[in-house]
Amino acid sequence: MRPLIGLSTYREQARWGVWDTPADLLPSAYARAVEAAGGVPVLLPPCLPYDDSATAAVARLDGLVISGGADVDPGRYDAAPHPRTSGWRPDRDAWELALLDAADARGLPTLGICRGMQVMAVHAGGDLDQHVPDLVETETHSPGGDVYGEVAISVAPGSRLAGVLDGRTPTVRCHHHQAVRSHPGFEAVAWAGDGLLEAIEAPADRFLLAVQWHPEETSGDLALFEALVRAATPA
Repeated sequence: MRPLIGLSTYREQARWGVWDTPADLLPSAYARAVEAAGGVPVLLPPCLPYDDSATAAVARLDGLVISGGADVDPGRYDAAPHPRTSGWRPDRDAWELALLDAADARGLPTLGICRGMQVMAVHAGGDLDQHVPDLVETETHSPGGDVYGEVAISVAPGSRLAGVLDGRTPTVRCHHHQAVRSHPGFEAVAWAGDGLLEAIEAPADRFLLAVQWHPEETSGDLALFEALVRAATPA
């Protein structure tokens, strides 16, 4: 039985064909990665009422991906906006936090990607550094536009992530100007060479892992999605 893997989505103004209209969308690389890993991708656009809808959706899923996207509203972690923080989406923040509540209630295997890692940290009561160049004085993690940064990471030995990556310490593709500062209940398990946190995981049997990079954009490397699908496959 192939597991159903939910993917949180954008809700944006979009253009295709003759249309220019609000759309629920996500880069197809996410769905293709889930498919290639053996799962069935299910898109999860924001849906009111958030709590009830999230509970109903998660009840039908076997695994969850909190996807990449815009900045998280700093109000969610009681901070004033940095001058470079912009474009947060209150509907998406509320929806993904509700999805995480529902996933926690069911013990659902969950993977966070980029913004998803930040949302998972905020959901746990943590907070964010709002502009990475203030910390590392480089634009390496988000070179600008649609260009991904290339970052070599180190991984904590003995961590779940180390097992998923089979001991590899790969160069990853990233696109973020914010980073996780604190992450209650999670362990830090990967770092960039400049010391920036690149992954967190829960120290428990449940698959609950988040990475700051974009594994769906790394050709041929499906390890994180394969691990999620294994954890989500019904017995």
